[in-house]
Amino acid sequence: MKMNLLKQTHDRPSVLNTEELAAITKIESELLRSARKYFEENGFKEVVVPHITRVTGACENIDTLFELNYFGEQGYLVQTGQLYLEALIPKLGSVFCIGPSFRAEPDIDERHLTEFTLVEIEFPGDFRELLVHIENIIYEMIQGALKCRKELELLGVDPARLEKITKPFQRVTYTEAINMLQKKGLDVKWGDDLKSKHEKLLAINPTFITHYPEAIKFFNMRRNENPEVVNSSDLVLPFSGEAVGAAEREFDHELLVEKLEKSPMYEQLLKRGKTIEDFRWYLDIVKNHSVQHSGCGIGLNRVMQFILGTDDIRASTAFPMNKESLM
Repeated sequence: MKMNLLKQTHDRPSVLNTEELAAITKIESELLRSARKYFEENGFKEVVVPHITRVTGACENIDTLFELNYFGEQGYLVQTGQLYLEALIPKLGSVFCIGPSFRAEPDIDERHLTEFTLVEIEFPGDFRELLVHIENIIYEMIQGALKCRKELELLGVDPARLEKITKPFQRVTYTEAINMLQKKGLDVKWGDDLKSKHEKLLAINPTFITHYPEAIKFFNMRRNENPEVVNSSDLVLPFSGEAVGAAEREFDHELLVEKLEKSPMYEQLLKRGKTIEDFRWYLDIVKNHSVQHSGCGIGLNRVMQFILGTDDIRASTAFPMNKESLM
């Protein structure tokens, strides 16, 4: 790419090329427009979720939550709206939200941001339907980016690379992925969480990696017929690695409570002086109103990395946020 965004001390941009920033912003806008168009055409309702939450606004790693004093109570900047979306499925059906996700990531590098845009969906359907939705959304985003040819060319992106992307996307199981990595000589074993370097080796094209071990995934992912794995998937893309995290959700109340209490996330919860009562509102909804459902979170910046063909996430948005970037 021709961009000048990652110069200067500590890789922090000091002179911003406004023409390039405008091009990046236009492409981002088109990706979001394309996603919203898909949601509208397929009956999804948009939900505005809170951006200050209890611990229920966390993804798997509670330790990356930004804490704040909320009128004398401990609050957190939201990482995901997933549980709030799930709560509305029984009445609204298919729902989505688009908003910021905050991570207390101290690393200043090509992989981490402290704030990024997350596109999330939840709907009453199964794992097979979920992968179809993700595939279609990402494909539509790519088609949207191709409408910005002038901007792509300004940023040194060859549209032909994006035009070659077709459906269906490749699919491999986690077990197959581990075997593939071992054949490449990597020191990785079944049960390990895949790292960025692993994902990029597997993502020659957009690739679904499915059925991860239950022990390394979020507590409410639905257990497969094989009790060691869950009906989960990460979509990994060239350049960016994991861009979408997805799963069918557990809707058996007793099993959900059991899975929460045995999860690494619950251990982190207890260390912070929290209890299962922090999740009571969500567990009660599952107990009284839940239906079979699935969902995912799409990292806009990871999709942008793939679109732009850059290994550096800081080049994927006009104003990247990390530890050094307060303006």
